[in-house]
Amino acid sequence: MTGERVRIALVLPDLLGTYGDRGNAIVLAQRLRWRGIGSELVTVLSSDDAVPEDCDLYLIGGGEDVAQVAAVRFLRRGGGLTRAVQHGVPVLGICGGLQVLGTGFVTGDGQRHEGLGLVDASTEPGRGRAIGEVTTQSSLGGVGMLTGFENHLGRTTLGPGSHALGRVVRGTGNGHDEAEGAVTGHVICTYMHGPVLARNPKLADLLLEWAIGEPLAPLPDPPEIKALRTERTRIHVRNRK
Repeated sequence: MTGERVRIALVLPDLLGTYGDRGNAIVLAQRLRWRGIGSELVTVLSSDDAVPEDCDLYLIGGGEDVAQVAAVRFLRRGGGLTRAVQHGVPVLGICGGLQVLGTGFVTGDGQRHEGLGLVDASTEPGRGRAIGEVTTQSSLGGVGMLTGFENHLGRTTLGPGSHALGRVVRGTGNGHDEAEGAVTGHVICTYMHGPVLARNPKLADLLLEWAIGEPLAPLPDPPEIKALRTERTRIHVRNRK
């Protein structure tokens, strides 16, 4: 953390910004503000020179095939994101961001493209589009049940260097082994939109704790948000049975 501010990098929202994923940055800033901690939003655009490596947390959203290919090309420039990950800085990758951060992905034209290799996950197109609500029982301590909205064609296989963010209770997720998302070190990837951090505040706080390097004081969930999460989770689990 830089001084008294947490620097949150919103990476390539002009390329990877579908389904309101940039809202994750707003959620993180607000949850810091409620605790009296300042934040700075650093927006990295494709017209910039490179990704700065001195931010405390990086957010990468989803996008289409062409955007993903362009994003990989940009993110290799300068190597700032890779060095930040090597230093243990947390990263959240959503949908196309998962594929960009992985070892490789196949686009709709059948071409394979190398990813950044920051998570051990490879993606190919599936036979049908995965679209709708998804619920996952997270493997991360204290996070619990996660909910979101998925809309993707990719089917992602995890290698031994990564583990799933959680087990699918409802929905498609990665499309293999009931897995959803990928985690390597402090890099978390998921197919869940929503924005995912608005729907899952415990996941937001885990990323912030990694960024700050210490536990955060708990925040009470507003009653209406708590009730909505309880009902959504109950419906999803019931429909699974």
